[in-house]
Amino acid sequence: MARSTITQKSLLSQVEQLGKYVGSTPLYPIRKLHQNEKVQIFAKVEWQQFGGSVKARPAYGIIRDAIRNGNLTGTEHMLDATSGNTGIAYAHMAAALDIPITLCLPENASEERKKRLKALGVEICFTSRTGGTDEAQEKARQLVSEQPEKYFYADQYGNESNWRSHFETTGPEVIQQTSGELTHFVTGLGTTGTFVGTGQRLRSYNKDISLVGLQPDIAMHGLEGWKHLETADIPEIYDHDLADELRPVSTEKAYEFVKKAAREEGLLLSPSSAANLAGAVELAEEIDEGVIVTVFPDDASKYREVMEDLF
Repeated sequence: MARSTITQKSLLSQVEQLGKYVGSTPLYPIRKLHQNEKVQIFAKVEWQQFGGSVKARPAYGIIRDAIRNGNLTGTEHMLDATSGNTGIAYAHMAAALDIPITLCLPENASEERKKRLKALGVEICFTSRTGGTDEAQEKARQLVSEQPEKYFYADQYGNESNWRSHFETTGPEVIQQTSGELTHFVTGLGTTGTFVGTGQRLRSYNKDISLVGLQPDIAMHGLEGWKHLETADIPEIYDHDLADELRPVSTEKAYEFVKKAAREEGLLLSPSSAANLAGAVELAEEIDEGVIVTVFPDDASKYREVMEDLF
């Protein structure tokens, strides 16, 4: 029997088994980094799932739905643009499912991320250091237009399965873990799937929950995966009417909170996680009372160069 026939029969059951190891991450209380005693801050510890980051959720949802729809059979290359974390999550799952994968990645992605992708068998197409994920997307679209028969283009920036994965999992988890008492949800904007999916689920639960999106304060920033909406290509899945507020976070502030989180909370955070924490702490000092939930997309393990420079 041909490999493709065997794969078609088994892929869906295999990917559903992987789903047991995605999501259900703990909510961690931040106790020392803000002064407002009437405000609680919690963060979803997203690196504690298969794939090692918050991107495990959309990566799983995109792959599962593509298999269900017959768009991914296991014979063509899965293709997407990534700044790192989604690609790593894709790579873990593709390796487990025996699906070949090609990723377009900016050259300035951390060395640790590049090493992980290569270890997981990814075929990497590097794009320029200055073009970011926008250029990586352009390259992915070029590849699929040149060889449509070779690739399944996952398109995390435009794939509805991205935000739906958070609607189905992250949102309900946050509601359950806070006993429905959260008042604010705060997170950074990259593909925007975390914000859009979780935000829509929270809004359907309680329209009074405030949804705060975070973005870099300038176009030339150092927060991998984040988008400065005024100057970047805005993802197709972004809901412009969802956010109650958009707040800027500087790269410098994020790196400051990398140090603070390590020394005062015992957490080794990535710059993106620290930026989310910085935004949540700033908000906590401005409101009278409440329960703020944010997201720690990943830990410091993929950012060794950054850690070496900071400590």
